[in-house]
Amino acid sequence: MARLNIVLPAMGEGVIEATINKWLVSEGSKVNEDDPLVEVATDKVDSEVPAPATGTLVSIVAKEGSVAKIGDLLAVIENDVLQSKEDLKKIDKEVERVRETIAQVKQEKSEIEASSHSMKSRTPSGKFISPLVRNIASREGITYADLDKTTGTGMDGRITKDDILKLLEEKNTEKETIKVTQAVEALHTPKAQKQGTIPVTRSAGDEIIPMDRVRKIIADHMVLSKRTSPHVTSFIDADVTRLVNWRNTFKEKFLAAEGQKLTLTPIFIDAVAKALYEFPMVNISVDGDNIIKKKNINIGMATALPDGNLIVPVIKNANEKNLTGLAKAVNDLADRARANKLKPDEITGGTFTITNFGSYNNLAGTPIINQPQAAILGTGVVRKTPVVIETPEGDMIAIRQIIILSLSYDHRVIDGALAGKFLHKVKQILENYSPDIV
Repeated sequence: MARLNIVLPAMGEGVIEATINKWLVSEGSKVNEDDPLVEVATDKVDSEVPAPATGTLVSIVAKEGSVAKIGDLLAVIENDVLQSKEDLKKIDKEVERVRETIAQVKQEKSEIEASSHSMKSRTPSGKFISPLVRNIASREGITYADLDKTTGTGMDGRITKDDILKLLEEKNTEKETIKVTQAVEALHTPKAQKQGTIPVTRSAGDEIIPMDRVRKIIADHMVLSKRTSPHVTSFIDADVTRLVNWRNTFKEKFLAAEGQKLTLTPIFIDAVAKALYEFPMVNISVDGDNIIKKKNINIGMATALPDGNLIVPVIKNANEKNLTGLAKAVNDLADRARANKLKPDEITGGTFTITNFGSYNNLAGTPIINQPQAAILGTGVVRKTPVVIETPEGDMIAIRQIIILSLSYDHRVIDGALAGKFLHKVKQILENYSPDIV
């Protein structure tokens, strides 16, 4: 009989902690390997921590609502089956991965702890301040006076993480109002006119909508991408009439055989994966003065969420999957993305991204590169268009299904010639698509 410690695993790049949302099993419950044990939330995604082995959950250490660091003990499972060497290797590998993550974030944790070390655990009026709240208060410049004015919603009036985040949001709104007022007053100064400053002005009745956490992350990521990479966008159109006709004929049979809807998205991913395999210098990242040519072809698909935000789940090793496998992966990831059920490693590790402007009947767009990748493909709406067709008897006009493809790329490392060849290859694959369905 062995006891296994369940620790908070590495949750993605830059994540150092997670909130324990809800335990899905209770102490004394029997669990099977890979059964979900607990729901946790990070700044990037909500996820579930699975059981590493079959056994009995004998102890829950991290309570609901608490915040755990990467590597912290969450619970203990008692396993009454001796583990094989393979199981032990898996555990050792996971422990090593957690240790590496802890080492990566150790410096950041030390800085946060140092910044809050000088704060006492209680306010002058006696309100208890947890270490997490002290960290946030120290980092954001929130004073004891601010905390004393805050009504805690936790047990015995304790100030919770949600309380201090609400306080921070209110203070930021006040600061923004002051900044805008000052900006309006400075609008007509000679200095402002000389520098070309354009402050935001507000009129009576304008609604102020603070960005939520995900929107702030997206905004920062987009601004970073434009600052990092000199964007160039190339366009090409493709005649996908044969492809559309084939899909319309085959989709009901596919649904009956596989239980999956066959959309155009897995077909686009299949075409891009094949093109990336032929043009590997598009499947790259920039690291300082070095170009990293990626071994794996991991394609992200931008997915709109019900709240209007965006997330990019990643299909790993897309070039190794046939169309059936891609369709299943696309449908599964899209469904779980909209249900907020993605795992952290399912939104990281992408080497190329596809975004679909056609979902909203748009012809085309100029997508922003998903850093640290070097290129992104936008797909427009497929629509019937009159085009000139060359025949042995001469040119003729026919109604064809046409799509516009747009490729944005980092001009530091991808030149127009390479981008053009890659984009033309995607066009050729789509126009002569031969599905590999097993």
